[in-house]
Amino acid sequence: MVSRSEEDKKLFKDLKALCVPLLGNQVLTPTSIPVVSNLLSEVLAILRDTKTRGSTLKPAIISYVFFPISTILRRNPASAIPDQLLEKLLVVLAILCDDWWWDMDLKTWEQIFLLCGAIIGGIENKGKGRDRADETKEAAVRCLWTLLRKRLPDEDPLGAQRSAMRPVNIFNTIQAHSKTSRFLPIIGQTVDSLLTTTKSQHLPLIRASLKLLRLVIAEYLADDVVTSVLPGVVSCMCKNALAIDYMKTWANGDIVASALDVLQQIIIRAVGDEICIKEGVVVAVDSLEDLVELKTQPTQDQKPPTPYTTPRTKSWLRGTSSQLHMALISLNSLISHPTSSALLALSSFSAAILEATRLTLPQSRPPLISWLLSLTHSDYEAVSSHAKRSLLHLLNPTSTSRHSLMQILLQILREHLTSLPRLLSSHSDAKVEHAAKVIEAICCVSSEVEDSTGRRLYAVGHEFSRLLGPNGGIERWGWSLLSVLTFNPPPIWSTSASAPQLMLESNSGAVQNIPFPEVTILFLTSRSAQDALERMFRAMGRASGEDGIYAVEWFLNIGEHRQDSRAISGLWCGCRLLEGIGQVSLDSLDVSIMQRMKKLEKFVRGVAKTLPEMWEENEYLLDEHQNPSLSSEKTHLDVSEDVVVEHTKGLITIRSPLDLGRPTPAFSVAPSAPPPNPSLRKALALQVISVCAGILQARFTPLLLNVLYPIMHSLVSESAHLSSTALATLHYITQSTSYASPANLLLSNFDYALDAVSRRLSRRWLDIDAPKVLVILTRLVGRDVVHKAGDVVEECFDRLDEFHGYEVLVDGLIAVLLEVVLVVGSDEQNHTEPKRAEPSSYSGQTDSKQFDSFFEWFSCRHKVQIDEEETQRPKFDQVPQNDWGAKDDQQEDPHAGRAEDILDDTPSTPTQVLTKQIVSRSLYFLTHGSPLIRARILNVLASAVPVLPESALLPSIHQAWPFILNRLEDAEPFVVAAATSLAQVLADHVGDFMHKRVWDDVWPRFRTMLRKLEVAESTSALARRRPGTVGTESAYTVSHRLYKAMIDTMRAAARGVQAKDTTTWEVIVAFRRFLHDQAHEELQSHANELYRALSANNPDAVWLALSATQGEIEQLSFLHNPRWSIEKNVREILAAI
Repeated sequence: MVSRSEEDKKLFKDLKALCVPLLGNQVLTPTSIPVVSNLLSEVLAILRDTKTRGSTLKPAIISYVFFPISTILRRNPASAIPDQLLEKLLVVLAILCDDWWWDMDLKTWEQIFLLCGAIIGGIENKGKGRDRADETKEAAVRCLWTLLRKRLPDEDPLGAQRSAMRPVNIFNTIQAHSKTSRFLPIIGQTVDSLLTTTKSQHLPLIRASLKLLRLVIAEYLADDVVTSVLPGVVSCMCKNALAIDYMKTWANGDIVASALDVLQQIIIRAVGDEICIKEGVVVAVDSLEDLVELKTQPTQDQKPPTPYTTPRTKSWLRGTSSQLHMALISLNSLISHPTSSALLALSSFSAAILEATRLTLPQSRPPLISWLLSLTHSDYEAVSSHAKRSLLHLLNPTSTSRHSLMQILLQILREHLTSLPRLLSSHSDAKVEHAAKVIEAICCVSSEVEDSTGRRLYAVGHEFSRLLGPNGGIERWGWSLLSVLTFNPPPIWSTSASAPQLMLESNSGAVQNIPFPEVTILFLTSRSAQDALERMFRAMGRASGEDGIYAVEWFLNIGEHRQDSRAISGLWCGCRLLEGIGQVSLDSLDVSIMQRMKKLEKFVRGVAKTLPEMWEENEYLLDEHQNPSLSSEKTHLDVSEDVVVEHTKGLITIRSPLDLGRPTPAFSVAPSAPPPNPSLRKALALQVISVCAGILQARFTPLLLNVLYPIMHSLVSESAHLSSTALATLHYITQSTSYASPANLLLSNFDYALDAVSRRLSRRWLDIDAPKVLVILTRLVGRDVVHKAGDVVEECFDRLDEFHGYEVLVDGLIAVLLEVVLVVGSDEQNHTEPKRAEPSSYSGQTDSKQFDSFFEWFSCRHKVQIDEEETQRPKFDQVPQNDWGAKDDQQEDPHAGRAEDILDDTPSTPTQVLTKQIVSRSLYFLTHGSPLIRARILNVLASAVPVLPESALLPSIHQAWPFILNRLEDAEPFVVAAATSLAQVLADHVGDFMHKRVWDDVWPRFRTMLRKLEVAESTSALARRRPGTVGTESAYTVSHRLYKAMIDTMRAAARGVQAKDTTTWEVIVAFRRFLHDQAHEELQSHANELYRALSANNPDAVWLALSATQGEIEQLSFLHNPRWSIEKNVREILAAI
């Protein structure tokens, strides 16, 4: 390892080889400048390498290197030294001064200071030098920074243990020298030069200048001199922070931070409380002793002013504080700066000025604390947390500015609350958002700051309690707020299959987190402003505590007893306040354990009982905007209330010439709000109910008796927004009451819901939507409804007997029965095994075997045959061989010799009994006058077929068969489609029962339907237009469903049954067109299966018809249709025969 002395020797040797040539080229000429530049570059490389290794330059080496540098600077005029060469000289000086500072004499220090200051100011040649490049000035600034910065004891080359006071003593000596009257102009000129360089376009120079300027102001300017440079520094720093001279939107974040740091230092040093109290400009009175001293304090004698200084007086402070206030107000736009560094600096600046200028800048405290409040909602976590910590520190009980800041907070709170209605009506989204965030920040700070006893800010909390309490005048300011908080109908299109219905039809237990749909405020266009307004109300409720219940009750009463737009606004405001008081949120399903508040729980119980009464109102009564017969006090226009300034967007409607002759009203009143929206009002009421459930949690279960029906009624609403809100409410209540799923909640409280529906299906109280509620209730509970479905079915049939003449109610009740059957049928355990017909013995035989059978029959055709009746007649000579009751030793089959009884089935399950009851009592509605009801009954029968055994199903089908056949000839296509689907299901599951009925009764009607559909498709806009095509493009049309059901019905009827040849030939010929490759793929597939089923009994007929259709048999050319391309499907069918 090389020793320190050897390193110094090597360093000296390397530097000597460069310094000697430098000294030889001390006079700069065009030929020597490149040589000197190269030599300086090598010196810089050696010095930087030495500093990188952590070595310290000894004074001897520093003096040795400094000598040629100083010689070049002395022997050459400033104008003869190029900028690049001067920059390298300054960099070398900066490296040397970093270690030389500890041993440098004041004369040398002053000379280097003068050199750097002259270069920065451009006056190094007796004030007549040319302006240097920005890079050269940057090197001079960095050299001066190295010369002026304060050192720490750890940087001492002699070691920190030798003398900890050594850097302090050296710095104090330099500092005292800089404050002498002889050196004072130099410092002032340097400050002026630095202010000039901060206006440069070179960002590194600006950063270095601001850094050096802060050091000079903080350490080297005398107290009386700071007041002299205050105006210029403040003006320049404000311009730098706002990028006024840069001609761009925002200044660099680091530049803003450095400018605010300089501004902070100059303000605190010039007008800080400490210096002003010291000089007697202001007096601090924090205790009784200070008050006594204020009376007995002698007046201080004014010191004679010295050059370059400005004494601090009361008149000077008044003028300066007003100018500073204007300068600080100009920085208000920095709140929206896009960089975190600028916002963090603004937070630090505001906190420092608030703490240091409590007495001197009282008028500037509101905007400063308003900045801190706004920054608590910054998107940057570091900024928001710093602003919160600064506010908490300023409001700490030990802080001297706590009481004055609390008064300012209350003042800001009142101003922003009173300005909200005006800002909302003026469409000022940014201002509304700012005001809401400030109020929210005040609420949050008042909730977090605690004194030594653990109590929160009493003044702010008391203000919210008074504002939202009985004595807060909510009747006065609440109406002005509700008049501008008008909500738009949500931008959701209502469809026949809404999103909640689709969710319920899929899997209700899988949906865990369903957000509440949003509502929009009429006068706000940005979502962020509305979110800020919502958070503001929640924060106000959280800060007021139980005292805010009065305001919530007032808002909810407006929403409950009115039906205009203010009712909607009242429910919205009350819901947001209640969220804050109860510390719950509809945006999250996380249930947190909170401290119980008996007064709040009692209140929300009452709300959960009274709000559902809104659903008992008659929705079909016209409101006051639509009812022509209004009360007398409403017929007269109140110009003072309703005449408002109309804010319109878009085109102005111009009356056409035809309208000129029509009478016009004397004056027109611009509508102050859109017409009321009942669904939106109910949706917000559901949100309030959800908040009540979140507050009570498991204690909310008894209140389900009141709220279940309104929720279920809203689920089936035609308004998509109300339906989505009801679904979110149901899931939120499920989570709050600790149920596993909505199905479990409804099953546990099924009696409550059924009783509510039953009460609304009476003559005294009739709700036409009650059957829809039963449908959705059955769908949500799912297969577990079987245990409760008996009551549902009895209720439906009782109401059908009572209201059978009301088509809407009958349709709804039949839909309930259909839903019960569908839910029961969704469980595969309830399905019965369909009985398939045995395959015909004819299938699979070769031609030779078939001819052998024919020849055998032909040879015996004249023999006497046994009479069929004799064969089937029972033989009475078969008598038992043992005594009655005796048992044979051998176990015989107990069913031997007994005919199979199709009605001898196992006992029916409760599910089958329920389904049988529904089917048997629904048959009478097959002839109902409403086609929709007839179709629903057919769907009920089709859904019950897989569930019921033959013993329970076939008697009902046999009884209803004539009516089912009549439905195949119904005038409505969807009824025909439902009847066809029923025939298909019956043919699939009870084929033995249906085969003859299909061939004899159903097929003739199918044949007629096929002809009618073929004629109808020739003029239908939905039909396929390619040559020879059949059917429609879509698989969801009635004709497509009819085709599919007819093909499947005939396929099921053809299996295992040898029908008449003529009928079979008709079927084969009729369905050939569905084998066309231009037909719908689904129809092709089903037709392929039909022909395979037909070929099992009569393969020759299938082969003959299909081959003739392709033109392969000339004798049957009338069957050939060249427009049909059926080759692909025919190959598959014939290959399977």
